[in-house]
Formats: sequence, C-alpha cells, structure tokens
Amino acid sequence: MKSHVHHTPPPIELVGITKRFGTFVANEDVSFKIAPGTFHALLGENGAGKSTLVKCIMGYHQADEGDIIVDAASRDIRSPHDAYKLGIGMVYQHFTVVPAMTVAENLILARPDIPRVIKWKAEQERLEKFLETAPFKVDLHARVSDLAAGQKQKVEILKQLYLNSKFLILDEPTSVLTPQEADEVLGMLRRMVEAHQLSVLLITHKFREVTTYCDEITVLRKGKLAGSGKVKDLTTAEMAAMMMGEQRRGKTIEKAAQTPGPVLLEIKNLRANRDNGIEGVCGVDLGVRAGEVVGIAGISGNGQRELVEVLGGQRPATGGEIHVNGAVFSMTRLEMFEHQVFILPEEPLRNACAPQMSVAENLALRTFDRAPQSRGCWFLSSRAIREHGRHWIERFKIKTPSAESPIGNLSGGNVQRAVLARELGPGTAKVLIAANPCFGLDFAAVDFIHSQLIEARNKGVAILLVCEDLDELLALADRVVVMSGGKLVYEAPADQADIKLIGEKMAGH
Repeated sequence: MKSHVHHTPPPIELVGITKRFGTFVANEDVSFKIAPGTFHALLGENGAGKSTLVKCIMGYHQADEGDIIVDAASRDIRSPHDAYKLGIGMVYQHFTVVPAMTVAENLILARPDIPRVIKWKAEQERLEKFLETAPFKVDLHARVSDLAAGQKQKVEILKQLYLNSKFLILDEPTSVLTPQEADEVLGMLRRMVEAHQLSVLLITHKFREVTTYCDEITVLRKGKLAGSGKVKDLTTAEMAAMMMGEQRRGKTIEKAAQTPGPVLLEIKNLRANRDNGIEGVCGVDLGVRAGEVVGIAGISGNGQRELVEVLGGQRPATGGEIHVNGAVFSMTRLEMFEHQVFILPEEPLRNACAPQMSVAENLALRTFDRAPQSRGCWFLSSRAIREHGRHWIERFKIKTPSAESPIGNLSGGNVQRAVLARELGPGTAKVLIAANPCFGLDFAAVDFIHSQLIEARNKGVAILLVCEDLDELLALADRVVVMSGGKLVYEAPADQADIKLIGEKMAGH
C-alpha cells in the first residue's frame, strides 16, 4: 500500500471559502487555520454550513471562491481521492462500513489503490502488523453487523488511520457511543494529536467534548464565520452566544418538585424478537408514574429500539403484557387515542411521518378522521387540516416555507418539532414514549424539546425516555434504568445515579 509523504500532519488553511447552491449561499467568505497537531472544533447550529464546508475540504463540493491551502500550497481538491492523496480523511456520523463484511475486508476495500487481484494472506498480515501499532484493537474476523456501535465507530477511525490520514475530520462521531466509548475514542485521538501524529477537526454539538478534548474552536452562523478562539479562554456560554447570535433567550423550564402519581404505564415481563428472530427484549418489567420521567440508558442494539417499537404497535410482543391506566393495552390506534398514549420514535422522518405529504397533513395524522378535520369519518376537510397545521406550525415555531410543503424537505430539528407538536401539542397526553428525541439536533431544537418534555412531566404526563446521550438523560430523568442484552440491569433515582456504574452496566459488565 502506497504511503503518503506526510509523517506529521500538514498545516491546513481555508481562505475566503464561498459556496453557493443556486441562490442559496451555504458558506460565505470563511477563513481559518488548523495548525498541525491540534484538535479543532467546528461549531454551529444545524444549517450553519458546517457540513458544506467540510465537504469542500473533502472534495465532494468545489468552492465557488476561495482557496484550500494544504502544506503551504493551494490545492484543487476535486474528489475524496484527491483529499486522500493529501492525507485528509473523514469519519461520518452515519457508518460507512459494509455490515455484511468482516472488519478486515472493510479495511482492505477502503484502499483507493486496491489491486485487481487481492492477495488476502499478505493483506491480512499487513493488517495484523498495522493493528499492533493501532491505538485500539478490534477483531479483524468479526462481521461488522455483529459489532456494537462503539466498535463500528472504532473501525471507521481505524480505516482512516490505515489509509494513513493525517488530518481527520470527525462529523459528530460520538452520537452513537456510550460516555466511556466516546471518551476512549476521543481520548485516543487526543493522544495521537499530542504526539503530532494527527490533526483533528471535530464537528460536535456537545460542549463537554469541546472543553475536554479541543484546543481551538471556529464557529459558523448562517454560513459565515461567527467567532473563534482558544478553548481555554472561552466559557461554554460564550461559545453558545457565538453560535446563537445572542445569549440563549429561551427560558429553561425547571423540573417541578413533585411526588409522582399512580403508575400509568406498566410493562410486565415483556418479550419481543429482533428482525432476525433472536430475542431482543428478554422479560422487561417497568412502571412509569404520572409526572415522572423514567430514562432508559444503553448502547444502541440492546433491545431499546425493539421495546419502543412494541410500545408503538410496530413490532409484535412474543410474551408479557402492557397496561395503561390499569387496562391491558394492545397498541392499536384506537387504544392509543382512548388512553392518550403518544410516541416520539427514533428517526421521526422514517418512523413517524409520511415524507411526501405536507407538514399540515403530517400534523393531522392523529386526528384526520375526527371532527373538525373530517365529517362522518370519510369526508376530509383540507381547509381544516391546513388551518390546524398553521396553528401548530406557529406555536411550535416549525420553520417551513408553508403548511403545504412536504415534511421531507424540512431540517431534522423542524421535523422533530412537527412530530412533537402533533404528539404533545394538544396537551391531552397521559403517556409519552420518546426515543432519542434530540439525536443530531442543534442547540435551539434540543432546548425546545427538553423544555416541552419537562413541561409535560410537570403537568403529570408519564414519560418513558430512551436516550443514548447519558448527560441528556440524567438532566431530564427522575429515575434511570440501564438496558443491556435485552434486560434491565440497573435502576436508581437520577440524582443518586452512579455514572461509572451506569457505564459499566451499559457495556455489559
């Protein structure tokens, strides 16, 4: 495998980068430097232009104006292959490894200079030699589909190191990891940075990662440079102010001190299978009271998704019972309406919306067959649906060109606001099941969703919150349980939770 000329990371500088898509200006006159052997954070809300900027560095887009200077020379990067030749690589938020292949096959096939005939034995030996020097170990023979999220993310990073990338762009790499995995991955990269083996540009929404691992920040707002500085000189409030344009105005709703009411959602010895027929939920018992948030922590793939799908009527249970308000609940649309059970599923665009339908129609999915949106259960009033849509668009500040726009065209945060408006807006919810409701969203959307959940809890809604971000979970939950291997393995009031123990339980120890 040809190695790059770089043994140390090259200095990289962006000068006056402007990128337009038609009349939309995604990046405008952005300039900043990343010194060799530094850990640099790129911050900004969704839509601030971060992804477009790094895609220009990677050669997926060509900037309309400006220069990318690598190793003191202006470079014309027209493809990821050009970026690779300069020692630049990227790890994405969503995995790019091929699930059906082994780790070794994924690493070998990532090479741009792959020979026509692969000498597997020689390649395998080279890989084993590489792994001896690699910062963490993975099983080369394991199929990627069998790996936990943290392991997959390690494979993504190993792939870049195997390709000899010296400048690594990480796009929200920890959004699928446990706190321990995130610290392990970022800590390992930090050590490589300190040893001048690597420079890192990290896109993240987590201030904890910025303050713990990064040297400098660059902040984008609406496509323009909004600020920069050394991390040690800045508070998180100052960083947030750069991103938001002013100090965060949203009033944070406090958790009311209250004694939870009766158990509204009761799960008894629930069992369900994964898609492959193997049991994924293995006898779960859990009760959620009125006015209480119960948070389920766990690494993805430990049965949380299947549990939420059973509760939402998307997956059959193979055993056990669910009770709502003391009555047996079998997850039908009618029962959900009768008992006022609402769901915020993961990936709302895929699981809670009809992407081609308008925002107004999606907001009416719960109620379209009831007055005033329908008469006699069959005649739908598009005017009433539109008016209903406009009301919630305004109340929940959903950014959309109009109520008639397809919901699939909205940003992630605005899709989640729309689903939230539909599920929580009417204020009639008794039980709410939320799965990773803030995954990949920006600060403003996260603040808004948190305040809606706390407000619902204060009003006596029983909330079951599945969340892979432990900081977020502990901030919102009254009680924390950990799910590992399809079972609940730990439980504690949130204010008494032992973070270290939670992490160990999440990892199956």
